[in-house]
Amino acid sequence: MTLRMPLKSLVAVGLLASASVLAADTAKPPSAPVPLLWKVSDKDNAVYLLGSFHLLRPGDYPLSAEVEAAFADAERLMFELAPEEMQSPAMPQMMLQAALRTDGRTLQQELDAATWRRLEGWAGKNGMPVVSFNNLEPWFVGLTISIVEMTRQGLDPKLGLDNHFMDKARAAGKPTAGLERAQEQIGVLDGMEATEQRQFIVEALDQAEKGSAETERLHRAWRRGDAEELWNGMAADMKRQYPRLYRRINVERNDAWVPKVQRILTQPGNDDALVVVGALHLLGEDGVVEKLRDRGYRVERVCSSCALSGMSGNE
Repeated sequence: MTLRMPLKSLVAVGLLASASVLAADTAKPPSAPVPLLWKVSDKDNAVYLLGSFHLLRPGDYPLSAEVEAAFADAERLMFELAPEEMQSPAMPQMMLQAALRTDGRTLQQELDAATWRRLEGWAGKNGMPVVSFNNLEPWFVGLTISIVEMTRQGLDPKLGLDNHFMDKARAAGKPTAGLERAQEQIGVLDGMEATEQRQFIVEALDQAEKGSAETERLHRAWRRGDAEELWNGMAADMKRQYPRLYRRINVERNDAWVPKVQRILTQPGNDDALVVVGALHLLGEDGVVEKLRDRGYRVERVCSSCALSGMSGNE
């Protein structure tokens, strides 16, 4: 659960971004986003890995011809969660049930005074009574802050790349599956240690206080296909400041997904797949791309415009 999104936006949204509604951005951008798309191959099969922004705008479509070609080539699609779970109306209730406190304490008692004051300020700014959070665990409150900020700033989960390809696969009759189950994803959040949960809420408040400029920067970087800037903006800072949180929501999940992607590559026949996950999960040395490259697979970035922009096609 995205970009600090993979989790925060993905589950409502899952784990890897938000952007502001600026007048200049209401017009359709002049070109399709440069894709964060890699092709992983063995002698028989290929898996396309596509980095998602979980919430997008109408102007982020249509997608590039390369992404459309990858979808056309794929016999099946995989997502962080299977569509029937991701799009289920029961999902929010499952999350809320998991988030209810059972320890007899309140959120205010768990948080330090400075963080509670920041939460009070955020809640007041958004017309919410802060006491309504008292019977909830910090991870759920952090997720709530992130979702409110994203939607208020103009990004729509219904337009996210995940939902787009879920709908597209359904219309084309292509089978779909998830890399993890909803309960597993919720468990990543709910199973965080108390320290990690407090870090999670502080991270959400940090991002909210940075406002639209930060998320707009990340959205522009995603549109440019700028893997380096996204890594630095989404992951490097979290890895440095909150290493245990970073490991739980990113590294451990990536490690669990890699064998599932490998099974597609090693099965007999020619059954290519498109895997759509939060961009964070593909980037950097901990990302699925490098983990598969380290296992000896041929990995190439599919990006005809990268050379023109000065970006490495293999970054």
